[in-house]
Amino acid sequence: MPDRGGGPTGPRIRVGRPSRRVRTLLMTLGVLAVLAMAFVMFSGFWTDWLWYRSVNYSSVFTTTLWTKIGLFFFFGLLMAAAVGVNIWLAHRLRPPLSAMSMEQQSLDRYRMGIAPYKKWLLIGITALVGLIAGASAAGQWRTWLLWVNGVPFGQKDPQFHMDVAFFAFDLPWYRFLLGFGFAATVLSLVAAALTHYLYGGLRITSPGARATAAATGHLSVLLGVFVSLKAIAYWLDRYGLAVKSSDFKATGNWTGLRYVDANAYLPAKTILFCIAVICAVLFFATLWRRTWQLPVIGFGLMVLSAILIGGLYPAIVQKFQVQPNEQAKEAPYIEKNIKATRDAYGISGVKPEDFKGAGKVDEDRRKKREDANTAANYRLNDPNIVSPTFQQLEQERSYYQFPRTLDVDRYNGQDTIVGLRELNVNKLDKRNWINDHFAYTHGYGVVAAKGTETKEGSKGAPAFTESGLPTTGEMQEYEQRIYYGEKTSQYSIVGGPQKELDYEEDGGGQKTYSYKGDSGVNLSNPINRAAYAVSFGEPQILYSGAIGEGSRILYNRTPKERVEAVAPWLTIDGDVYPTVVDGRIQWVVDAYTTTNGYPYASRTTLGDTTADSLSEADSQRTVIAQQNQVNYIRNSVKATVDAYTGDVKLYTWDEKDPVLKTWKKAFPGTVKDKSEIPSALNDHLRYPQDMFKVQRELLTLYHVTDPGQFYNASDAWQVPNDPTKKDDSAVPPYYLSLKAPGQSQQQFALTTTFTPSERPNLRAFMTVDADARSKNYGQMKLLRVTGDVDGPEQVQNKLNSMKEVGTFVRDMKGADSDVLYGNLLTVPLDDGFLYVEPVYVQGRKSAYPLLKKVAVSYGTETVFADSLSDGLDQVFGAGGGTKPPSEDQDGDEPTKPPKTNDPTVQAALDDAQKAFEDGEKAMKEGDWKKYGEAQARLQEALERAEEASSKAAEKDTAGSDKNADKGADKGADKNAREDADKNADKDTEKDADKSAE
Repeated sequence: MPDRGGGPTGPRIRVGRPSRRVRTLLMTLGVLAVLAMAFVMFSGFWTDWLWYRSVNYSSVFTTTLWTKIGLFFFFGLLMAAAVGVNIWLAHRLRPPLSAMSMEQQSLDRYRMGIAPYKKWLLIGITALVGLIAGASAAGQWRTWLLWVNGVPFGQKDPQFHMDVAFFAFDLPWYRFLLGFGFAATVLSLVAAALTHYLYGGLRITSPGARATAAATGHLSVLLGVFVSLKAIAYWLDRYGLAVKSSDFKATGNWTGLRYVDANAYLPAKTILFCIAVICAVLFFATLWRRTWQLPVIGFGLMVLSAILIGGLYPAIVQKFQVQPNEQAKEAPYIEKNIKATRDAYGISGVKPEDFKGAGKVDEDRRKKREDANTAANYRLNDPNIVSPTFQQLEQERSYYQFPRTLDVDRYNGQDTIVGLRELNVNKLDKRNWINDHFAYTHGYGVVAAKGTETKEGSKGAPAFTESGLPTTGEMQEYEQRIYYGEKTSQYSIVGGPQKELDYEEDGGGQKTYSYKGDSGVNLSNPINRAAYAVSFGEPQILYSGAIGEGSRILYNRTPKERVEAVAPWLTIDGDVYPTVVDGRIQWVVDAYTTTNGYPYASRTTLGDTTADSLSEADSQRTVIAQQNQVNYIRNSVKATVDAYTGDVKLYTWDEKDPVLKTWKKAFPGTVKDKSEIPSALNDHLRYPQDMFKVQRELLTLYHVTDPGQFYNASDAWQVPNDPTKKDDSAVPPYYLSLKAPGQSQQQFALTTTFTPSERPNLRAFMTVDADARSKNYGQMKLLRVTGDVDGPEQVQNKLNSMKEVGTFVRDMKGADSDVLYGNLLTVPLDDGFLYVEPVYVQGRKSAYPLLKKVAVSYGTETVFADSLSDGLDQVFGAGGGTKPPSEDQDGDEPTKPPKTNDPTVQAALDDAQKAFEDGEKAMKEGDWKKYGEAQARLQEALERAEEASSKAAEKDTAGSDKNADKGADKGADKNAREDADKNADKDTEKDADKSAE
């Protein structure tokens, strides 16, 4: 018996074993740690469930959750079973005795090492691959829901004559299944091969056969399954050609079949499918033949065929059949692409109408002046410029803020600039947890101003129609508190014992308030408090005395966040705007259904297509896209978010959209019918900006419907850069009430301009009826300009080169003020286009800009006036506008300066003329260095001429006996200076235009 104690030295001490108390403590800590981790995971799930229940969209949460869980377990277990069964089968088919060889003796050590743990090792491997596969499958919940709920489009593709729904809803799911099958087969094949090798079924260096009959049969079946899946892949690839993207020199981005696809790749895929089927049969036949000779030969032939038939043959067809006569070969496929693209983006009915565009003011000036009054409501208050003015005049308190870009809406029949006075906790004088989340919880009131006027006597400030705190004005009485807004990103806890600051009164007093809505999640439940304390990482939520009976936590408070959460299958427009409807402030959110599976329709990248000078300056105006690459889009949903309660409502807008019908089947009851849209809300709905930007980008190419012209890209357009910005960002579309050609009255519209590719002159003007109340809502009018008309950048350059503008800018800079250019509006007027641009001045020490000038341009007339009315009078009035100062009657060459008797003046004028001619020559040659030097010499010569003329005038005044002669010389010198100035002006103006070109 072993010695269990005793002896001369006493009892033996057991070193390193903890006492029962320590073991109990460690076990308790371990259990607590597991429980803590479990509660952290639970808290995320629980708070999500509480939030969805609070907004009455719990069905979205449960449908999404159960779909993910179902996909996770089904495909996870399927993958685990596939791998596990093949490992078990390979182990069961192992040979009873291993060959005596060095290889097998080396493997004996591993076999003996894992023998006690075989069961657990099998469970571990299958569990790991199952978890990975399940997680991957759960991410395909959208694909599954689209497939199982898919609604037919009622349109067939031109190649395979299958409904578009097959490509949009079915094909993505089939491809996922195919990819899953490949993954399961490859993992099973690898696992089975390793098991066979470990237990002697496969041998590399041992004498005799390399594989047992059992291993040969097992692996052959797996290889046969792999090749069978490859055959299915070849067959699906045939349909995939209809939605395949490729580069094409005519568009740069092409989707659908081209000549080589239809005549080389398509038959090649069919042939490869047949070869793969035969090869798979040969692998399965190995179960009886017990040899890999035929299947290996078949597999090699399949690989060789894939190279020759699938790769080399299409390249030969492209080289020798397509390239020699590409335009004729591709014409039928270009035609299919044009039709599909125009259908997919909702622009199939847009047909360019020729429009002269080159209006002349000397034809019936009075009529043009009268028509100019009714052509549009010219928005002089640019919502991108006047936000600081709203901030300065209507902020009221430092902790309020307005968005960087205000919104345009319609009230009382006029275009109105609208902004909400939202909360900005970063500007609080004293920041702490109570102030940030309990006391300061909401903004207050709508501030609105007329889009077309400034306040009389205000020196350029907007004419507010709703202002003050609380706000008063022309709007009906409404709930002014704003708990949900674009700038409201922090959480707030309301409705409990802690009172909120409602607003500060002018006398210095504070009015308090307690939230009376049912929004948010109730924190009276201690489990809820603990869950939010963990989720938000804020332990004070758990024990703070400021939280009690009736306390509710508000979060996810921006309109975009809320709509995206309750409808995760929608793409959200970047421009969310507020409106007052039935006594409530409602945020209106335009939402889109999209897909990238519309056959033959070219794809576009939403992030790039919807970017413009406003979205690049304000990240909050960026589209939230579920799919960035799309080739089908519809504005199918109009959503609203109540600024007080946060209530989210989704309304059907496009009742014919099959994608929306599919999602409504997947999430029944979440989207209301179009008939349920309140009439008062319908008055404020409009055509969405991001949809319009996508469509205008497509129309730069797809306004052409003739395949030959499309191939040559001879009439390609582009969206011009914003002329009021220094960077090369696209001009945004503008909301404007205007009267388009053929219309008898003004209509609220969204407008944009086009220029030829790489050219600055105006090529087209497009408008869409943006008034949801109109029977022609969504109808586009595209005017193709046939005359020589200046584009926006040219008009801006012409304006900048005017002497009056230069003087104004110089004076303002001298007064320590900056000049800001507002939106350059383009309005069709009779047979031409009228450009109107507000010009603002903001002092360096002033917090906001004021409207000071208005630029007006029509035809060859460009004026810089104190008001819009004055500008229109100058252009169309009795005296007309001012011609560009350097042009003669024909508008060809500058007038040469006359001779003068003063040799100093004459020498300076001659130098100026020489510098002008050198500058013209350098500009034609594209030598901008010499051009700059010539401009410097021209400026220096003109200054010398002016100085010499001044001295001559002084001498004339001093010599009374020579007054008459000197006066004549002075007159001649003055004329010479004016002519030289005119030459310089024309030089500057022409240089600006040519530089733009």
